[in-house]
Amino acid sequence: CCRLGMWRMSMRWQSLLSFSILFLACLAGFSSRLFAVIRFESIIHEFDPWFNYRSTHHLTTNGFYEFLNWFDERAWYPLGRIVGGTVYPGLMVTAGLIHYMLNLLHITVHIRDVCVFLAPVFSGLTAISTFLLTRELWNQGAGLLAACFIAIVPGYISRSVAGSFDNEGIAIFALQFTYYLWVKSVKTGSVFWTIGCCLSYFYMVSAWGGYVFIINLIPLHVFVLMLMQRYSRRVYIAYSTFYIVGLVLSMQIPFVGFQPIRTSEHMAAAGVFALLQAYAFLQYLKDRLTRQEFQTLFFLGVSLAAGNLLYNLSQHSQCAQPNMNSILSVSPSFCPPPITLPPPFLSYAKIHIPIIASVSEHQPTTWVSFFFDLHILVCTFPAGLWFCIKNINDERVFVALYAISAVYFAGVMVRLMLTLTPVVCMLSAVAFSSVFEHYMGDDTKREKPPAEDSKEGLGPNIKSIVTMLMLMLLMMFAVHCTWVTSNAYSSPSVVLASYNHDGTRNILDDFREAYYWLRQNTDEHARVMSWWDYGYQIAGMANRTTLVDNNTWNNSHIALVGKAMSSNESAAYKIMRSLDVDYVLIIFGGVIGYSGDDINKFLWMVRIAEGEHPKDIRESDYFTPQGEFRVDKAGSPTLLNCLMYKMSYYRFGEMQVKTEAQEEMEDRRARRGKKEE
Repeated sequence: CCRLGMWRMSMRWQSLLSFSILFLACLAGFSSRLFAVIRFESIIHEFDPWFNYRSTHHLTTNGFYEFLNWFDERAWYPLGRIVGGTVYPGLMVTAGLIHYMLNLLHITVHIRDVCVFLAPVFSGLTAISTFLLTRELWNQGAGLLAACFIAIVPGYISRSVAGSFDNEGIAIFALQFTYYLWVKSVKTGSVFWTIGCCLSYFYMVSAWGGYVFIINLIPLHVFVLMLMQRYSRRVYIAYSTFYIVGLVLSMQIPFVGFQPIRTSEHMAAAGVFALLQAYAFLQYLKDRLTRQEFQTLFFLGVSLAAGNLLYNLSQHSQCAQPNMNSILSVSPSFCPPPITLPPPFLSYAKIHIPIIASVSEHQPTTWVSFFFDLHILVCTFPAGLWFCIKNINDERVFVALYAISAVYFAGVMVRLMLTLTPVVCMLSAVAFSSVFEHYMGDDTKREKPPAEDSKEGLGPNIKSIVTMLMLMLLMMFAVHCTWVTSNAYSSPSVVLASYNHDGTRNILDDFREAYYWLRQNTDEHARVMSWWDYGYQIAGMANRTTLVDNNTWNNSHIALVGKAMSSNESAAYKIMRSLDVDYVLIIFGGVIGYSGDDINKFLWMVRIAEGEHPKDIRESDYFTPQGEFRVDKAGSPTLLNCLMYKMSYYRFGEMQVKTEAQEEMEDRRARRGKKEE
């Protein structure tokens, strides 16, 4: 009884300690994302979050059904945009629901503050879901380490700082929680856990287009388990329920619609579902037929399948036509268009679709980015992967596939570093946990005691050295995460800051001042032409109609704006009059050397315009005969006479910019004058 009581007391203290560590991890994750609010103010960051905030404000003001049917006439003039059918509504609904619950409790909070602090709050939920998933894969100690890692790792903080009201802020929680419930479903074979997984998957579908990663990774897990001869009734129940219920739920999102049964990225899930049913049926027959009967039936089924495949291929070859026009003219009732898997899309897009290549997030990830966003975890997570493969089971097969696929996609596009970060935190936690257990555990509890002939004191010394080394690595990781979060990921793009030699800070609020000027000094129905980067901010802060914005769904419309920017004044004037443009907004940072202005983006405008108007716009015309892109008097005549250049450098030479020395001198003179007075 005494031993049982001591064991219960130990378990209680262990549970309390685990809860405290997990709570502190959530608190650290929330606090580390508040640098931007402390240094600047509670404000929405970047570009896309401004549309999300505007949509959420419309949702809370007019209701959910009005939001689904909202036609935004201020976007993509003169086309407009049906917002409810072109967005993932999970982010807006989540923020709106939290705002409604707070008001229900008589806690008066503006919807903007809910949007600003939503991502930091969900970072705590992500830490909890990562803890649960890692605990299922390894043990509780590894789960606590994983929660601490993902709470402060820069790879996740970059998308979840306060003010970053974007889909990824809640999607990573949904991703990790869906994976946790899937692992739980496979381990137990329970329909209850599988239905929970489907509901979490539905929330993920409503929140982010990255749900495609889930609907391909889970079928891959099932397929590999079948290849490894690890098929079981648990796997059959889990995947069959997940595919059917998840498919039906995902089709309830208007933006997704019938894509799960039409598009190629969902076909792998359907193929694995059909394969799993066939495999389960064969296992059923194998248990009830003799060996000879089973072989005969199997040979007959394979022959029928091969004949059916050859027949379909012959019909397809008869229906195929030499050009696209004839394909479109064929009636889909007797010759359906073929479903083809595209080549690696991003590599193709970077060559043939300039508007995709122009986005910095779509560039390949460099080695520096891996270390910058993950620090020491990028070196330790292969060890955790090795530990999982060494002691393989069904759920560790899943995390191994997760790691391999996430590494590949993160190398293709820097934005997908976000999907790699959670699994890196999990596997690094497994590695650190295993090392700590080996070098800090009690030798009396090991199956193999240490060798008696070892030199006295050598074992404890090695333990101390390794433990101190691991703790130093963790301290360096924490310092790196804090520094990167503070200096790289906590600066809103709408407010710029610079530092003087004495350390004082200058705030440049030109963006918001320009948008406020538009809001106060232009007609309510004025139409503003700008590059697509600023469309959401103009609509959100200036409340004015724009021609293009960050949705980039209509490449020809964006190309027309790029053509106007790249043409001479007379040609640009005709284009702008045809589009009923009242104002043109140009971002120019030549005075302070701002590298994100429109002149630095100008070649992408030319390339996008050339794709749609190759006879009027040619990129080579904007380079000098020596192949240089120059903005001084030696630049190309086509460049020096285009609308973008003339608006950017209009009367630029007449400006007199005071240097810091001149400003200090004037300050001293003013102080002396005050003293003399």
